[in-house]
Order: sequence, then C-alpha cells, then structure tokens
Amino acid sequence: MENPPMIGKNIQKFRANRNLTLNVLSERSGVSKAMLSQIESDKVNPTVATVWKIARGLGVDLQDLLNVGAAPKRKFIVNRSESSVALETDDHGVNIKVLSPIDMVDDLEIYLLSFEPKSTLPSEPHYPGTEEYLTVVKGSVKVTAGGNTTELHKGDFIAYHCDIEHSIANVSSSPAIVHMVVRFSQVKK
Repeated sequence: MENPPMIGKNIQKFRANRNLTLNVLSERSGVSKAMLSQIESDKVNPTVATVWKIARGLGVDLQDLLNVGAAPKRKFIVNRSESSVALETDDHGVNIKVLSPIDMVDDLEIYLLSFEPKSTLPSEPHYPGTEEYLTVVKGSVKVTAGGNTTELHKGDFIAYHCDIEHSIANVSSSPAIVHMVVRFSQVKK
C-alpha cells in the first residue's frame, strides 16, 4: 500500500502565501493551533473533515491541498448572462444585476447597477473590513461612505470601506450605470 499524501507542506505554503499565522488559520478553520502545527510538520495525517476545514480557512479547494506536487487547479468560471440575477430593491429607480456566480458569494460579488435620474441606493454596513470598488460606466453618481462624499463621472473609480453606512446616488437628470465589486474581508465572525 502506498502512504497517504503528506499535505503539511502544502498547507504551510498556502498559509505563508496568505501571510497567515497559525493562530489566524486556527480561528478561520476551527482546527487547533497545536493540530495545525503537527499537520504542517507531517507528524499526523488529518481526517478528510479536518483537511476540509483547513481548506475553507485558507480559502482554497480541498483538491488544492491534496495535490501534493501537482500544479494548482486554475479557475475558469463562466456565468452566462441568462443566469445572472436581477435584484428587486425597495428603492425606485435602481436596478441591480448580479454578474458573479452564487458560489463566489462569500468572497467577491460583482454587480452592474443602473440608476434612473434622481435615484439613490442606500446601504447598511456590511461585514467588518468589507470594501466596495466602483467604476462609473455611464453618467455620474455621488458616493457617500460614513463622513466622506465625492461625485464621480464616467470612467472614474473609487474604493472604500463599506462596513459603515454608505450610499450611491444619481443626482443628475440623466441615467447612470455603475460597475461594482464587493470584496469581503477574509475574516468574518
């Protein structure tokens, strides 16, 4: 019989690439720091459930940890236009189209926002550390995040923390379109 794969070095490599301490990975994965240390030094072979928890904590696929010496799996995800979801809002004049697939929801969300003239999309605070990245595709909008406000025009870009109350408003008399990326903090409690 062949020996099981020694995945400790893989885990250590992924952890180092993400600048994570054993303490942080322990918090994210629910696996004790002592167990992580033993796994990384290949002193123990963890259960599949434990490896799955570690993979989730690192934000990688389980297969990436098991492929010792193999090239990492490369993403190639297609989300067809007909699969995109349009969100209904209580805010008249704002249309939200979700461009990213549902399985990315804990990491990254990508939207196309259409604003009728004089419409606003207010938002409550998101998870701590969450950020939004906006690019104005058409027209102009006013972005407010906490005590900061700015007006953006076609082609302008802004990045801001959205773990505070924030809003996007089309204060003009012409429609506006905004491409928005929401990136969630890697540590959610």
